[in-house]
Amino acid sequence: MEFLNLFWIVLVIASLAPLVRQRMLEASRVRLMRTIEMKRGSRVIAMIHRQESLSLLGFPMARYIDIQDSEQVLRAIKLTDDQVPIDLILHTPGGLVLATEQIASALSRHPAKVTVFVPHYAMSGGTMLALAADEIMMDENAVLGPVDPQIGQYPAVSILNVLDEKSKDKMDDETLILADISRKALRQVKEAITRLACCQYTPEEAEKLAEALASGRWTHDYPISVEEGQALGLKISTEMPTEVYQLMNLYPQANPRRPSVDYIPMPYSSRPSQPERSGKEK
Repeated sequence: MEFLNLFWIVLVIASLAPLVRQRMLEASRVRLMRTIEMKRGSRVIAMIHRQESLSLLGFPMARYIDIQDSEQVLRAIKLTDDQVPIDLILHTPGGLVLATEQIASALSRHPAKVTVFVPHYAMSGGTMLALAADEIMMDENAVLGPVDPQIGQYPAVSILNVLDEKSKDKMDDETLILADISRKALRQVKEAITRLACCQYTPEEAEKLAEALASGRWTHDYPISVEEGQALGLKISTEMPTEVYQLMNLYPQANPRRPSVDYIPMPYSSRPSQPERSGKEK
């Protein structure tokens, strides 16, 4: 009986341990976010999409910008005084156009300064959110991405190019319908970018950004570097606070059985010293 009781105690502890670790991780996130807020005098909103293990089952789940995100961000903006700046920390592959435009519109309407931090990447919809900010702070190696609309599994621009390659009498009805939807999607995205960017850029600059980012110049997963973004006219700074990197460490990726990247987690101010050799050198 004592062994059976011990078995159940161990089982309960093993079942509760992931929940306890998750609560401790969430508490650490809140403390660090509060530290950033006190340092910068702002409201910090983190939108970080990674694969995280769920509950006790351990199944990874991919995240992207969805309606739940927009509801939470809009609520956070609503709770922020008009005189308080907003710092949005972004790490996302993109997501739903509806949710993205809702968040971007709310950010652009906020009277105080809005800063978007991109420690690693903010693709597609994440780039549209960055366009709504007064300033974009990126790591030197971080990237943004094009915001050209995708219709199903194809870029809208590529679908429209079919109209130039083939005559309409050789196309089926589905292709013509997709082309019509693509034309509308391109117009809508360009108008949205121009509307958002006009708050921080001149109308000419906003139209230039809309054309560059939404016209299909690049593939949808093309990484736009800091230098390329600045060449396009984006207001990008590379003065990333250290606390942002620390916060990213508190959003761990789902752990595989074997780590794919390993290193000694400490800063090196100089080259590590070589170990002393024993005996005489020949």
